[in-house]
Amino acid sequence: MKKILFLFLALHLAGLGFAQVKVEHLLTENQSNPISIDISTPRFSWRIWEDNKRGVMQSAYEIKVKNGKHEAWSSGKVVSDQSMYVPYKGEALLSGQKYNWQVRVWDNFGNASTWSTPASWQMGLLSPTNWKAQWITPGFVEDSVKRPSPLFRKEFSLGKKVASATAYITAHGLYEAQINGHRVGNAYLTPGWTSYNKRLQYQAYDVTALLQQGKNAVGAELGNGWYRGYFGYNPTPNLYGKDIALLLQIEVTFTDGTQTTIFTDDSWKSSTGPVRFAEIYYGATIDDRMQQKNWSTSNFDDKNWDGVTIKDFRKDILIATYNEPVRKHETFKPVKIFTTPKGEKVIDFGQNLVGWVQMKVTGKAGDKITLSHAEVIDKTGNFYTDNLRTARSQDTYILNGEGEETFEPQFTWQGFRYIRVDGYPGELKPEDFTAIALYSDMAPTGTFNCSNTLINQLQHNIQWGQKGNFLDVPTDCPQRDERLGWTGDAQVFSRTATYNMNVHNFFAKWLKDVAADQYESGSVPFVIPNVIAQGRKTGPGASTGWADVSTIIPWNMYLAYGDKKILEDQYSSMKAWVDYMQHQSKNYLWNTGEHFGDWLFYSENDDNGGNSAITSKYLIAQCFYAYSTQLLINAATVLDNTEDVAYYTNLLSEIKGAYLKEYVTPNGLISSDTQTAYVLALQFDMLPEGLRQQAADRLVINIHRYNNHLTTGFLGTPYLCHVLSRFGYADVAYRLLLQDTYPSWLYPVKMGATTIWERWDGIRPDGTFETPTMNSYNHYAYGAIGDWMYRVIAGIDTKTDGPGYKQITIKPTIGGKLQYAAADYETNYGKVSSHWKLDNGNLLLDVEIPANTTATIYIPVGTNNNVLESGKSIAADADIKLAEPAPGYMVVNIGSGNYHFSAPL
Repeated sequence: MKKILFLFLALHLAGLGFAQVKVEHLLTENQSNPISIDISTPRFSWRIWEDNKRGVMQSAYEIKVKNGKHEAWSSGKVVSDQSMYVPYKGEALLSGQKYNWQVRVWDNFGNASTWSTPASWQMGLLSPTNWKAQWITPGFVEDSVKRPSPLFRKEFSLGKKVASATAYITAHGLYEAQINGHRVGNAYLTPGWTSYNKRLQYQAYDVTALLQQGKNAVGAELGNGWYRGYFGYNPTPNLYGKDIALLLQIEVTFTDGTQTTIFTDDSWKSSTGPVRFAEIYYGATIDDRMQQKNWSTSNFDDKNWDGVTIKDFRKDILIATYNEPVRKHETFKPVKIFTTPKGEKVIDFGQNLVGWVQMKVTGKAGDKITLSHAEVIDKTGNFYTDNLRTARSQDTYILNGEGEETFEPQFTWQGFRYIRVDGYPGELKPEDFTAIALYSDMAPTGTFNCSNTLINQLQHNIQWGQKGNFLDVPTDCPQRDERLGWTGDAQVFSRTATYNMNVHNFFAKWLKDVAADQYESGSVPFVIPNVIAQGRKTGPGASTGWADVSTIIPWNMYLAYGDKKILEDQYSSMKAWVDYMQHQSKNYLWNTGEHFGDWLFYSENDDNGGNSAITSKYLIAQCFYAYSTQLLINAATVLDNTEDVAYYTNLLSEIKGAYLKEYVTPNGLISSDTQTAYVLALQFDMLPEGLRQQAADRLVINIHRYNNHLTTGFLGTPYLCHVLSRFGYADVAYRLLLQDTYPSWLYPVKMGATTIWERWDGIRPDGTFETPTMNSYNHYAYGAIGDWMYRVIAGIDTKTDGPGYKQITIKPTIGGKLQYAAADYETNYGKVSSHWKLDNGNLLLDVEIPANTTATIYIPVGTNNNVLESGKSIAADADIKLAEPAPGYMVVNIGSGNYHFSAPL
């Protein structure tokens, strides 16, 4: 009876409009129900919301954690608005154990939620002693040239009904596992790429549904991958070792509570199969005549297989995986099938993407088909691969002749829009070819669109540049013989990346490799993982703007996600880099070392001469020296390290003083009179307050000198429009964004680009190509303008003292003849929206703010006070608080909810 009365009361209150606060989106270490956590204090996050209610804040929470029926922790009611990264504070967590947790919250109106739907996490294998598995390698002598992919298998019997089972797997090389003929998981290129000699990830899979009472079989196929494949700037094999090895362990719990473990040991067998060759740069050769059908099932006869060899490889470097795995995503069918002037059969998929092509074919045994991959067609209409350098990017398939066969490569990927098909038996038909995009499975978070279709295509290109280059590590390009984690490219794009996708765990993982591969001196290698000087204590690195990845990305991730742990984890690395620069300096001036400088800046004739916008590399170094020092101060402040704050604040003053003395005249002329020189000086506050506006004026004069074109390279471009809009030249920033002749962001768009190019003129106006030695058509660095589009055009940003969008700023900038702009961004708290539109002389601004956050809204109406919200005067709206106006804006403070502002312009 009480339950009926309670339900009646709840329905009655709902009918009267009383909202109940709700809790959803429960995460453990930014993951939904993860099954491999290997830290002792995992952190919990959640979202709250209430229907049709504004200004909702959390006032308290309570968490309870259970291991089965046993309560492992109860927080009690905690008065706090914290809903992100709340640390577990219960009893010691046990290896392999599953824990359930729930949370309930109270809001600022006195409402309490019900307990959330339970979420869970499972602990991973917490120490080397938890690994019963042994490393195994093939028991046969490998072909040392082609190195076909080895197969491993084992049969086993389970005498009881399975309640749950978890497989833990890793490899030296890449692996794909099967149980009873079914693939384990849907991830590719596992175990991912890390600094293998220091950090090797394992993955955990729930394989309960794949096992059965009675006979079972487990198998794995391995590929060379990053570990021992031909890789690096000058492709070299065996960078981490000559071996190829498997480590696999399955923990099984039966319905009666008993347990057993299946693991790699000397009882396993090995052989080879259809993957006769697989290299990241060169592609795969798959011979279907070599299929060993049903090899991972219990009814397979493996009497002709070899045994395995046990190896004592390290287990103390094994770590659980927190970042998203690489998975299949969008698919594309051919938009055109044609024959080139050379007679080549070519398929155009309409989008430059990263992944591979799945092909269906029927033919005779021994028929050989080769798919070659390219990003562009040359001006004569022929297939073009010169820019791939030594990367063959070819997949070869040999038929078994047993009806229709379906092929796709393993242990490799390509960057392409076009494929050339050689040897296909019959007519090329669209239904037989499918391009599949492959990238880390990061959740999409941002959308941006506006009234300009070219800018919308630019946004499309930025997102596809990110997708194509975020395959477990942030690579520079996905197609040629490189595909490395270039640090400079990653840092300039990192803030834009946060808007497009949730890159929190992606970058947190990669930054740990930045720290792991940092040289003892504090110098940071050019690429991470460091395959250029793999395993060495010193080597190439310390290039300004590249090595600053160690300070810039941690800070950008902190701003975007509000996660102080990233700063804690990276602080020693940040400090080591700043200290390195200090040690290389004399009288606080860093003018030594080799630097890439403002890479690929505008040059009329070549990369280093002609009518070029050359900025002194040492001037750039001094600016980034100051910037990294400032970011270290910021991190020290967040972490309450007052001693470091004081020390590096004094150092920063000296660095800026040395810059002024060396590079700036008393009237503010910078010795390198280039756009990049002025942009960096202003972005990093290198100039005294009194010299800043004149420097911005000089920047604009320089832009006009180049007929309203940018001349910046990798290091100046990300900040160019930000500096212009900050110093009153938003109109000039818009002019640069909308410029559609070389050099500009929209020039590649007008030339048909579907991703961001490495060079401003990868394809020249006459249809010829830039030098093939460095001419990628999928290179995200210049896509850093996306940050300005989100933060300035739409105006969505986070406050530094309320990072992770706990405190939000919405400050749109009208201009560029745009009639509307709309951006949505999925923060950790929920969706933030800023949509503005010009409508018959009126400004319409629609804003959405998630619960448990606050926002300051800058309404771009100048001194006009006739602003309405949902048809009512702002002054009459209790949910809106007027703040001090800013130049060109009315400013209001609001809580969560949806708001519709309107005003005549």
